[in-house]
Amino acid sequence: MNFKFSSIALTSILASALAISSCNTSKYPGYEQTKDGLYYKLIKHDEKGKKAAEGDVLMMDMVYKNDKDSVIFNSATQGRKVPVPLTKPSFKGGLEEGFAMLSPGDSASFIVSADSLFIKTFGMKEMPKEIAKGSMLTFFIKVDEIKSKAEIEKMREERMAAAEIEAVKRKAEEKVELDKYLAEKKITTKPTESGLIYIEKTKGNGTAAEMGKKVKMNYVGRLLDGTVFDTNSEKIAKENNMHSGGRTYAPFEFTVGKGEVIPGWDEALPMMKVGGKATFIIPSSIAYGEMNQGPIKPFSTLVFEVELLDVK
Repeated sequence: MNFKFSSIALTSILASALAISSCNTSKYPGYEQTKDGLYYKLIKHDEKGKKAAEGDVLMMDMVYKNDKDSVIFNSATQGRKVPVPLTKPSFKGGLEEGFAMLSPGDSASFIVSADSLFIKTFGMKEMPKEIAKGSMLTFFIKVDEIKSKAEIEKMREERMAAAEIEAVKRKAEEKVELDKYLAEKKITTKPTESGLIYIEKTKGNGTAAEMGKKVKMNYVGRLLDGTVFDTNSEKIAKENNMHSGGRTYAPFEFTVGKGEVIPGWDEALPMMKVGGKATFIIPSSIAYGEMNQGPIKPFSTLVFEVELLDVK
Protein backbone atom coordinates (compact mmCIF):
# COMPACT_ATOMS: atom_id res chain seq x y z
CA MET A 1 0.00 0.00 0.00
CA ASN A 2 2.22 2.81 -1.31
CA PHE A 3 1.08 6.42 -1.26
CA LYS A 4 2.84 9.39 -2.84
CA PHE A 5 3.45 12.37 -0.56
CA SER A 6 1.00 15.16 -1.24
CA SER A 7 2.03 17.39 1.68
CA ILE A 8 4.84 19.89 1.12
CA ALA A 9 5.37 20.26 4.85
CA LEU A 10 5.81 16.54 5.42
CA THR A 11 8.04 16.17 2.37
CA SER A 12 10.24 18.92 3.79
CA ILE A 13 10.38 17.16 7.16
CA LEU A 14 11.38 13.89 5.50
CA ALA A 15 14.10 15.59 3.45
CA SER A 16 15.48 17.31 6.56
CA ALA A 17 15.52 14.03 8.46
CA LEU A 18 17.42 12.25 5.69
CA ALA A 19 19.95 15.07 5.46
CA ILE A 20 20.63 14.91 9.18
CA SER A 21 20.92 11.11 9.18
CA SER A 22 23.39 11.02 6.30
CA CYS A 23 26.21 12.45 8.43
CA ASN A 24 25.85 10.07 11.38
CA THR A 25 27.28 6.56 11.56
CA SER A 26 25.33 5.22 14.57
CA LYS A 27 22.79 2.37 14.32
CA TYR A 28 20.17 4.89 13.25
CA PRO A 29 22.20 7.89 12.05
CA GLY A 30 20.99 11.18 13.46
CA TYR A 31 18.71 9.60 16.07
CA GLU A 32 19.10 9.65 19.84
CA GLN A 33 17.66 7.05 22.16
CA THR A 34 15.63 7.51 25.34
CA LYS A 35 16.35 5.37 28.38
CA ASP A 36 13.28 3.28 27.51
CA GLY A 37 14.55 2.60 24.00
CA LEU A 38 12.66 5.04 21.73
CA TYR A 39 14.80 6.32 18.86
CA TYR A 40 13.98 9.97 18.21
CA LYS A 41 15.13 12.90 16.13
CA LEU A 42 13.82 16.39 16.91
CA ILE A 43 13.79 18.22 13.59
CA LYS A 44 12.08 21.41 14.77
CA HIS A 45 11.64 21.78 18.51
CA ASP A 46 10.52 24.48 20.93
CA GLU A 47 11.93 23.37 24.26
CA LYS A 48 9.82 25.94 26.12
CA GLY A 49 6.62 25.26 24.16
CA LYS A 50 3.46 23.81 25.64
CA LYS A 51 3.66 20.02 25.97
CA ALA A 52 0.70 17.67 26.05
CA ALA A 53 -0.49 16.23 29.35
CA GLU A 54 -1.90 12.72 29.61
CA GLY A 55 -5.41 12.76 28.15
CA ASP A 56 -4.73 15.72 25.86
CA VAL A 57 -5.05 15.21 22.11
CA LEU A 58 -2.30 16.13 19.66
CA MET A 59 -3.55 17.15 16.20
CA MET A 60 -0.79 16.15 13.81
CA ASP A 61 0.40 15.36 10.31
CA MET A 62 1.79 11.83 10.23
CA VAL A 63 3.70 9.65 7.81
CA TYR A 64 5.17 6.26 8.59
CA LYS A 65 7.25 3.86 6.53
CA ASN A 66 8.24 0.22 6.77
CA ASP A 67 11.80 -1.11 6.68
CA LYS A 68 11.61 -1.27 2.87
CA ASP A 69 11.21 2.52 2.78
CA SER A 70 7.61 2.18 1.55
CA VAL A 71 5.06 4.63 2.89
CA ILE A 72 2.38 2.73 4.82
CA PHE A 73 0.37 5.72 5.96
CA ASN A 74 0.28 9.41 5.02
CA SER A 75 -2.30 11.64 6.70
CA ALA A 76 -2.05 14.10 3.79
CA THR A 77 -3.96 11.62 1.61
CA GLN A 78 -6.89 11.88 4.03
CA GLY A 79 -6.97 15.66 3.91
CA ARG A 80 -7.13 16.08 7.68
CA LYS A 81 -5.02 16.06 10.82
CA VAL A 82 -4.64 12.87 12.83
CA PRO A 83 -5.99 13.22 16.41
CA VAL A 84 -3.76 11.28 18.79
CA PRO A 85 -4.66 11.14 22.50
CA LEU A 86 -1.61 11.08 24.76
CA THR A 87 -1.60 8.01 26.98
CA LYS A 88 0.96 6.15 29.04
CA PRO A 89 3.46 4.28 26.82
CA SER A 90 2.03 0.91 25.79
CA PHE A 91 5.55 -0.59 25.70
CA LYS A 92 9.14 0.50 26.39
CA GLY A 93 10.26 2.53 23.43
CA GLY A 94 6.68 3.40 22.50
CA LEU A 95 5.62 6.42 20.44
CA GLU A 96 3.79 7.97 23.37
CA GLU A 97 7.12 8.91 24.95
CA GLY A 98 8.03 10.82 21.80
CA PHE A 99 4.67 12.57 21.52
CA ALA A 100 5.10 13.89 25.07
CA MET A 101 8.26 15.75 23.93
CA LEU A 102 6.46 17.80 21.31
CA SER A 103 4.86 21.24 21.26
CA PRO A 104 2.64 22.85 18.61
CA GLY A 105 4.80 23.58 15.55
CA ASP A 106 7.34 20.87 16.42
CA SER A 107 8.37 18.18 13.98
CA ALA A 108 10.22 14.97 14.72
CA SER A 109 10.97 11.45 13.59
CA PHE A 110 10.72 8.26 15.64
CA ILE A 111 11.79 4.67 15.03
CA VAL A 112 9.78 1.99 16.83
CA SER A 113 9.28 -1.76 16.90
CA ALA A 114 6.57 -2.72 14.41
CA ASP A 115 5.55 -5.82 16.39
CA SER A 116 5.10 -3.91 19.63
CA LEU A 117 3.26 -1.04 17.96
CA PHE A 118 0.67 -3.12 16.12
CA ILE A 119 0.13 -5.72 18.83
CA LYS A 120 0.51 -3.70 22.05
CA THR A 121 -0.52 -0.20 20.96
CA PHE A 122 -3.01 -0.88 18.17
CA GLY A 123 -4.29 -4.12 19.75
CA MET A 124 -4.05 -6.15 16.53
CA LYS A 125 -3.79 -9.93 16.68
CA GLU A 126 -1.40 -10.19 13.74
CA MET A 127 0.86 -7.99 11.67
CA PRO A 128 -0.28 -6.37 8.40
CA LYS A 129 1.04 -8.23 5.36
CA GLU A 130 3.17 -5.31 4.19
CA ILE A 131 5.07 -5.13 7.49
CA ALA A 132 7.62 -7.81 8.38
CA LYS A 133 7.74 -9.29 11.86
CA GLY A 134 10.69 -8.04 13.86
CA SER A 135 11.07 -4.95 11.67
CA MET A 136 11.16 -1.28 12.65
CA LEU A 137 8.87 1.53 11.51
CA THR A 138 9.96 5.11 10.93
CA PHE A 139 7.50 7.88 11.78
CA PHE A 140 7.60 11.51 10.68
CA ILE A 141 5.42 13.79 12.78
CA LYS A 142 4.45 17.46 12.71
CA VAL A 143 2.26 18.72 15.57
CA ASP A 144 -0.29 21.36 14.61
CA GLU A 145 -2.00 21.92 17.95
CA ILE A 146 -2.72 20.34 21.30
CA LYS A 147 -6.25 20.18 22.65
CA SER A 148 -7.09 19.55 26.30
CA LYS A 149 -9.55 16.93 27.49
CA ALA A 150 -12.03 19.73 28.26
CA GLU A 151 -11.71 21.14 24.73
CA ILE A 152 -12.17 17.71 23.18
CA GLU A 153 -15.25 17.05 25.32
CA LYS A 154 -16.72 20.42 24.32
CA MET A 155 -16.10 19.65 20.64
CA ARG A 156 -17.72 16.23 21.04
CA GLU A 157 -20.80 17.75 22.70
CA GLU A 158 -21.06 20.41 19.98
CA ARG A 159 -20.84 17.76 17.24
CA MET A 160 -23.51 15.65 18.95
CA ALA A 161 -25.80 18.67 19.30
CA ALA A 162 -25.26 19.60 15.65
CA ALA A 163 -25.93 16.01 14.59
CA GLU A 164 -29.18 15.95 16.57
CA ILE A 165 -30.32 19.19 14.95
CA GLU A 166 -29.44 17.84 11.51
CA ALA A 167 -31.29 14.59 12.25
CA VAL A 168 -34.48 16.46 13.18
CA LYS A 169 -34.15 18.53 10.00
CA ARG A 170 -33.58 15.47 7.80
CA LYS A 171 -36.53 13.58 9.31
CA ALA A 172 -38.80 16.51 8.52
CA GLU A 173 -37.38 16.78 5.00
CA GLU A 174 -37.97 13.07 4.39
CA LYS A 175 -41.75 13.45 4.83
CA VAL A 176 -41.84 16.50 2.57
CA GLU A 177 -39.82 14.70 -0.11
CA LEU A 178 -42.00 11.57 0.11
CA ASP A 179 -45.25 13.56 -0.11
CA LYS A 180 -43.91 15.37 -3.17
CA TYR A 181 -42.85 12.07 -4.79
CA LEU A 182 -46.25 10.44 -4.19
CA ALA A 183 -48.04 13.48 -5.59
CA GLU A 184 -45.85 13.61 -8.72
CA LYS A 185 -46.27 9.86 -9.34
CA LYS A 186 -50.00 10.05 -8.52
CA ILE A 187 -49.59 7.25 -5.97
CA THR A 188 -52.58 6.93 -3.64
CA THR A 189 -51.87 3.51 -2.13
CA LYS A 190 -52.24 3.64 1.64
CA PRO A 191 -49.14 2.78 3.67
CA THR A 192 -49.08 0.00 6.22
CA GLU A 193 -48.74 0.82 9.92
CA SER A 194 -44.95 0.86 9.53
CA GLY A 195 -45.09 3.27 6.59
CA LEU A 196 -44.42 0.69 3.86
CA ILE A 197 -46.19 1.32 0.57
CA TYR A 198 -46.61 -1.90 -1.39
CA ILE A 199 -47.70 -1.53 -5.01
CA GLU A 200 -48.40 -4.71 -6.95
CA LYS A 201 -47.38 -4.50 -10.63
CA THR A 202 -47.86 -8.10 -11.74
CA LYS A 203 -49.80 -10.63 -9.67
CA GLY A 204 -47.85 -13.80 -9.03
CA ASN A 205 -49.49 -17.23 -9.27
CA GLY A 206 -46.75 -19.39 -7.78
CA THR A 207 -45.60 -20.22 -4.25
CA ALA A 208 -46.07 -17.50 -1.61
CA ALA A 209 -42.98 -15.95 -0.04
CA GLU A 210 -43.83 -16.89 3.52
CA MET A 211 -41.72 -16.13 6.57
CA GLY A 212 -38.80 -18.55 6.84
CA LYS A 213 -38.81 -19.35 3.10
CA LYS A 214 -35.75 -18.80 0.94
CA VAL A 215 -36.47 -16.49 -1.98
CA LYS A 216 -34.71 -15.54 -5.19
CA MET A 217 -35.19 -11.98 -6.47
CA ASN A 218 -34.37 -9.46 -9.17
CA TYR A 219 -34.37 -5.87 -7.96
CA VAL A 220 -33.44 -2.25 -8.60
CA GLY A 221 -33.10 0.19 -5.70
CA ARG A 222 -33.58 3.92 -6.26
CA LEU A 223 -33.67 7.11 -4.22
CA LEU A 224 -36.73 9.32 -4.55
CA ASP A 225 -34.88 11.45 -7.11
CA GLY A 226 -34.47 8.40 -9.34
CA THR A 227 -30.80 7.72 -8.58
CA VAL A 228 -30.03 4.00 -8.77
CA PHE A 229 -28.00 2.96 -5.72
CA ASP A 230 -28.10 -0.83 -6.10
CA THR A 231 -29.25 -3.56 -8.49
CA ASN A 232 -28.51 -7.17 -9.35
CA SER A 233 -28.97 -6.36 -13.05
CA GLU A 234 -25.65 -5.96 -14.85
CA LYS A 235 -27.38 -4.11 -17.71
CA ILE A 236 -28.96 -1.54 -15.37
CA ALA A 237 -25.69 -1.19 -13.42
CA LYS A 238 -23.83 -0.34 -16.63
CA GLU A 239 -26.53 2.08 -17.76
CA ASN A 240 -26.20 3.95 -14.46
CA ASN A 241 -22.38 3.97 -14.32
CA MET A 242 -22.26 1.83 -11.20
CA HIS A 243 -21.03 -1.44 -12.67
CA SER A 244 -18.49 -3.32 -10.54
CA GLY A 245 -16.15 -5.77 -12.23
CA GLY A 246 -15.69 -7.68 -8.99
CA ARG A 247 -19.39 -8.34 -8.49
CA THR A 248 -21.39 -11.32 -9.72
CA TYR A 249 -24.68 -10.10 -11.15
CA ALA A 250 -27.13 -12.88 -10.34
CA PRO A 251 -30.54 -13.22 -8.64
CA PHE A 252 -30.44 -12.12 -5.02
CA GLU A 253 -31.21 -14.86 -2.48
CA PHE A 254 -32.13 -14.55 1.19
CA THR A 255 -34.46 -16.03 3.81
CA VAL A 256 -37.56 -13.99 4.58
CA GLY A 257 -37.95 -12.84 8.18
CA LYS A 258 -34.42 -13.65 9.31
CA GLY A 259 -33.15 -10.07 9.34
CA GLU A 260 -30.90 -10.65 6.35
CA VAL A 261 -32.39 -7.62 4.60
CA ILE A 262 -33.84 -4.31 5.76
CA PRO A 263 -37.14 -4.61 7.73
CA GLY A 264 -39.15 -3.15 4.86
CA TRP A 265 -38.24 -6.08 2.63
CA ASP A 266 -39.10 -8.64 5.29
CA GLU A 267 -42.51 -6.99 5.65
CA ALA A 268 -43.21 -6.71 1.92
CA LEU A 269 -42.10 -10.12 0.63
CA PRO A 270 -44.90 -12.18 2.28
CA MET A 271 -47.35 -10.16 0.14
CA MET A 272 -45.85 -11.70 -3.02
CA LYS A 273 -46.01 -14.98 -4.92
CA VAL A 274 -43.56 -16.38 -7.49
CA GLY A 275 -43.92 -14.56 -10.80
CA GLY A 276 -45.06 -11.38 -9.10
CA LYS A 277 -43.58 -7.94 -9.61
CA ALA A 278 -44.00 -5.05 -7.21
CA THR A 279 -42.77 -1.67 -6.04
CA PHE A 280 -41.71 -1.25 -2.42
CA ILE A 281 -41.63 2.33 -1.15
CA ILE A 282 -39.77 2.00 2.14
CA PRO A 283 -39.36 4.88 4.61
CA SER A 284 -36.08 5.21 6.49
CA SER A 285 -37.68 3.94 9.72
CA ILE A 286 -37.77 0.43 8.19
CA ALA A 287 -34.70 0.90 5.97
CA TYR A 288 -31.38 2.42 7.10
CA GLY A 289 -32.69 5.09 9.48
CA GLU A 290 -30.13 7.71 10.40
CA MET A 291 -27.20 5.71 8.98
CA ASN A 292 -25.25 7.01 6.01
CA GLN A 293 -24.90 4.23 3.43
CA GLY A 294 -22.86 5.82 0.64
CA PRO A 295 -25.40 7.30 -1.81
CA ILE A 296 -28.16 6.63 0.73
CA LYS A 297 -28.12 9.62 3.07
CA PRO A 298 -29.58 9.53 6.59
CA PHE A 299 -33.39 9.45 6.71
CA SER A 300 -33.85 8.49 3.07
CA THR A 301 -36.99 6.81 1.71
CA LEU A 302 -36.08 4.06 -0.78
CA VAL A 303 -37.94 2.74 -3.80
CA PHE A 304 -37.40 -0.85 -4.97
CA GLU A 305 -38.69 -2.43 -8.17
CA VAL A 306 -38.66 -6.18 -7.46
CA GLU A 307 -39.50 -9.47 -9.15
CA LEU A 308 -39.97 -12.71 -7.20
CA LEU A 309 -38.34 -15.52 -9.16
CA ASP A 310 -38.46 -18.51 -6.81
CA VAL A 311 -39.43 -19.64 -3.30
CA LYS A 312 -38.07 -22.71 -1.51
